[in-house]
Amino acid sequence: MKMEGVKQIAIVGTGMIATSLAVLTTGHGYPTVMLSLSEDLTAASKKTYDGFYEQMIQRGLLTREQAEICARYLSYTMNYRDLAQSDVAFECVLEVLEVKHQVYQALEDTCPNLKAICSVSSALVVDLLREGMEKYRSKILVTHPFNPPHMVPYFELDAGSETEPQVVEFVRELLESMGRKPVLLKKSAPGFIGNRLQFALWREAVHIVESGIADSRDVDTCLMYSFCPRYTSIGIFEHFDNGGLDLNLNTCKSIFPDLCNDTTPPEAVSQRVARGDLGYKTGKGFYDWTGVDHDAFQKRVTEPYWGFFNWTLPTE
Repeated sequence: MKMEGVKQIAIVGTGMIATSLAVLTTGHGYPTVMLSLSEDLTAASKKTYDGFYEQMIQRGLLTREQAEICARYLSYTMNYRDLAQSDVAFECVLEVLEVKHQVYQALEDTCPNLKAICSVSSALVVDLLREGMEKYRSKILVTHPFNPPHMVPYFELDAGSETEPQVVEFVRELLESMGRKPVLLKKSAPGFIGNRLQFALWREAVHIVESGIADSRDVDTCLMYSFCPRYTSIGIFEHFDNGGLDLNLNTCKSIFPDLCNDTTPPEAVSQRVARGDLGYKTGKGFYDWTGVDHDAFQKRVTEPYWGFFNWTLPTE
């Protein structure tokens, strides 16, 4: 249900996350202005935006006419002054503090009525982001999504030490109005919740490969066909409560001493990066991506999330 009192949403940036957010906001009837650095970036973002809606049309989730209505809620600009009427701004720029601080300064200078500034930072905590801010120092928070946010419902909110409680509630209500599942951290931590869990799993996965226990394909097969699907319908604490914490305790005693506890990046990753094997974009990483149908791969990436689509689309 669309939230009353939100006349315009600003999105600073035109990358994948920013464009996906625009799909989400316009798909729920919120007028949205995206700040771009160039006409080329605008064109690339619009192509991606249209592509996301085309996917939804092909899935039968909306009609082409409905997609056209949603698109009318989106505009692009290269001038911060065109964001002046915005009630909330999503900052979606590089993970570089200096760049983000420049954005916040520009928003303070040109947007007089912002109720919140939402950063999609994946690791930087709010107390670092707000350094140098004045007018909106208490109105900034992290709203970290997982890509693409128009499909993945989860957002984690980091309010830091100074963000006003009413700002947090406003942003939570706004995200919930778009069918998202926001979670508020009790305190700031690098990587928030999702990336801390994901990278703890990644550290052990690489350790298993480095130790010769299994190869990368075996590890991926384990994840896809054992416990990962379970966690799309129940949580890990629910699972272990259900199994019995006495059994859990005994298993912890057996496994924990042998788990990886490295505090530096894995050699298997560092060595690949050093020789230029960066994954799909260079053709080789842990896998050889030569000849892989990437469109088919992307369909596999998004497949689990289509079931979350329950939008109330604008009608005019």
